[in-house]
Amino acid sequence: MKVSDILRVKGGTLYVVKPDDSLTQAMATMAEKDMGSLVVVEGGAVVGMLTFREVIKDVVRHNGQVAQVTVRDAMEKQPLLCTVDTEMDEVRRMMLERHARYMPVMDGSMLMGVVSFYDVAKAVVEEQSFENQLLKAYIRDWPQAENATDNAAG
Repeated sequence: MKVSDILRVKGGTLYVVKPDDSLTQAMATMAEKDMGSLVVVEGGAVVGMLTFREVIKDVVRHNGQVAQVTVRDAMEKQPLLCTVDTEMDEVRRMMLERHARYMPVMDGSMLMGVVSFYDVAKAVVEEQSFENQLLKAYIRDWPQAENATDNAAG
């Protein structure tokens, strides 16, 4: 399974923020849209990632006074990136190694979406469920008569 498979199911809604936007406005967008992350874009390029983890760290760092803080001050400046062709096993490995919960998906220089750890876990569970159904169907269709004859002869 590839990242493109997840994006196809997930849909195309994508929210971004600029590095010079206020952290307060970014937090309001995240709360309003019930999102855990925003991709930070400048000049058409991905320059960072803002997640609730960075927001919380910056709120604590500034004792709750974030009115003058920009997204640039809080964002992860070197986020993990993947492509639409990246295999899910690779995305899982990358996310686990970096403790990342969100990963922007690129197609060349174009931002295609974001996959979350939840999206990855859901895809894995659905894939395993499908494989289990196939295995159960295969086992149900196992030729019982031949198997019983073979066991009796041996």
